[in-house]
Amino acid sequence: MKRFLPIVILLGCAAAFVLGLVDLFELRFQSGDVYPPYSTLRVDPLGAMALYESLEKIPGLAVRRDFSDSDRLPEEPQSVDLVLGARYDDYDSDLFPAEAYQEIRNFLARGGRLVITFFPETAPDYYSFEDETNTDGTQKHEKMTPPKKKEDDSTDEEDSWVSLPDKWNFHTGFLKLEPDGDHYAPAQVFRQADLSLPDTLNWHSALIFTNLDSAWRVIYSRGAGAVMIERKFGQGSVVMATDSYFASNEAMAKDRHADLLAWMIGARKNVIFDEAHLGIVETSGVATLMRKYRLQGLVAGLLLLAGLFIWKNSSALVPPLEEETRGNIVTGKDSASGFVNLLRRGISPGNVLAACFGEWKKSAQKGRISAARAREAEAIFTQEQFNARPVATYRKIAETLGTSNQKL
Repeated sequence: MKRFLPIVILLGCAAAFVLGLVDLFELRFQSGDVYPPYSTLRVDPLGAMALYESLEKIPGLAVRRDFSDSDRLPEEPQSVDLVLGARYDDYDSDLFPAEAYQEIRNFLARGGRLVITFFPETAPDYYSFEDETNTDGTQKHEKMTPPKKKEDDSTDEEDSWVSLPDKWNFHTGFLKLEPDGDHYAPAQVFRQADLSLPDTLNWHSALIFTNLDSAWRVIYSRGAGAVMIERKFGQGSVVMATDSYFASNEAMAKDRHADLLAWMIGARKNVIFDEAHLGIVETSGVATLMRKYRLQGLVAGLLLLAGLFIWKNSSALVPPLEEETRGNIVTGKDSASGFVNLLRRGISPGNVLAACFGEWKKSAQKGRISAARAREAEAIFTQEQFNARPVATYRKIAETLGTSNQKL
C-alpha cells in the first residue's frame, strides 16, 4: 500500500485542480463577462439576456440566437434580425462587402425587419476634429482619406465593395456629451415621429446621423442630429439607432421602455438575435458533431479501452512467478531434445526395446536381410525381451543381423 501512496496523492491533487478549474469556468460563464457587451449571453448590466428571456416568454413568438459565421440573414418569413452593440465604423465605412449588402437586400425583399443598434460611442475612432462647429451644433469633422487603389486594380475587385452610406443615404457625426466626473452624463433625445412612444429618452451615445435622405423617418433626435431612424425597403424595413443602452439588462431594471422595444420588433413572429457580429460563432468541429449525434458514450468507451490498454502494458494481469518456481523451468532445448523428452514421457523404459524392434520390422527393406537372420533376430528378441538388459539385447540383435551399425 505504501508503494501506491504517492500515486494516490498525485491523482487526488490532479482531481482537485480539475474540479477547481471547472468551477472557475462555470462562475465566469454564469456571470457572462467573458462575452462582449450587449450579448444575450451576458447576465450583468452590459448584457441583453433580460430582453432575450422576456421575449421567449411571449406566446406565439419564436426567439433564437444566431451563431452562424456564414453572414446569412434569417430566411423565415415575418422575421426581425436584431444586431445589438454593432460598431458604427463597420457600417459607416466606404468598404462594405457587396455579398453582405446583397444578403440584406434579399432579407428586406422577403419582408424582414433589420434593427441595428450601435455601441454607445463617446468619442470618434477615426475622425479628426477641428475647433469650429457646424451651424447645426455638431462637430465638424473630416473622415481620414482611405488609401488609393492601385492602377492595376481590376473592376471586379472594385465591384466587390459598396458604400453603405451612399446606398442608404446616411452619414454619421458626433455631438459631445457633458462630462460627469469619470463618466459622461446621458443626453436627452426627443421623439419626432407620430408614434405611441416615450416623448424623451436618456441617450448614452455621442453618435448621431447626418445628411439623411428624405426616405428616412426620424424617430428620435438630439438637437438637429437624428439618433434613431427608420426606412422602408419594399415590404421590409430598417431601423438604426446610435445607442444600445435601452436594450441592455441595466435598462430593463432602471429605465425600461417596453413600448419602444415592442415597436422596434414590430409584428414579426420570429425574433433572431445576431451574435456572430460580436465574434460569438459556433464552428462545426469534432466536439459539435459529438454533441449533435450524441457520441459521448462512444468516446467514454474508447477512453476506458485506452486506459485498460495502458494498464495492461504497464503491469501484468497475473501475479509474477516465485523465484523457486522459475528455477524448475528448463530453457534453451532444441528440437532433438524435445523429441527425446516426448519419447521418455510416452514410452516406459520396459517397452523401449519392443517399440524399437516393432518399428524396425515395419521399415526394414526386404532383400537386404536374409530370412534366416530375421528369424534369428526374432528369436533373440522373444527370448530376451523380458530381461532387464535392453542395451545388451539390442547389441546382440545387431550382431545377428550382420553389422553393428544396423539400426533398429
